[in-house]
Amino acid sequence: MTIFIESINRGIWNAIMNGPYIPVFVVNGISVAKPFYELTDVENKRIQYDCVAKNIINLALNMDEFFRVSQCSSAKEMWDILEVTYEGTTDVKRARKHALIQEYELFRMQQGESIADVHKRFTHIVNHLIRLGKQFDKEELNIKILKCLDRSWQPKVTAISESRDLTTLTTATLFGKVREHELEMTRLKEMESAEKKTRSLALKSKAAEIETSEDSSEEDSNYEDISLLTKQFQKFIKLNRRAKNQQSKRYTRKPYSNSNKLTCYGCGK
Repeated sequence: MTIFIESINRGIWNAIMNGPYIPVFVVNGISVAKPFYELTDVENKRIQYDCVAKNIINLALNMDEFFRVSQCSSAKEMWDILEVTYEGTTDVKRARKHALIQEYELFRMQQGESIADVHKRFTHIVNHLIRLGKQFDKEELNIKILKCLDRSWQPKVTAISESRDLTTLTTATLFGKVREHELEMTRLKEMESAEKKTRSLALKSKAAEIETSEDSSEEDSNYEDISLLTKQFQKFIKLNRRAKNQQSKRYTRKPYSNSNKLTCYGCGK
């Protein structure tokens, strides 16, 4: 809101912060507001800043918020009401500031958290503290960032601490250096993972080839065994038949011939 209003005219923001400009003249030692017809062009323009500021604030509010400030006579009064409503009183701000300071002191990188997420959380806390009046120098913020990283970042932390001037280094530059290292580590891990995957596939392929070779050898061996058994069985059948034939010949009787039979000389019988 501040940036938007100042981009229009810084006099408008001055009217919000310090109240409306009221030109006066002194009569008998008493300050009296100038009537409208006696205002100069410069004075009239400065008075107009407060009107423009009230219009900008009203356009940014919804209906419920508008009713909170609808009876205010100046932009400063409207702004003060909205500030207390959304940021709290001085006591609330002080309590919030103490809570954020404690969160800042205990800030640590969480397990599995990326540098981008660390940067986002850290910037969120620091910006809120600055808005509540806390002051930081560059060295303090940079040291805090390096100390909040876990042990896996210790070599990079040591390298940055020894090679960089932390008193002039901005937090954005520091996070950029750490982010660069994170990307390089991610690339190396992806390469190692790809190599392990390729190696695993090669081992599986080799194992499959060995298994296929063993199956083929086993099939060939089984086929040879079956062929041998078949040949032996056929040989056994042949031998068995031969033995039976010899045995049948041995025990077969020859036809009986009666050599003593008499033949008739006359009839031949």
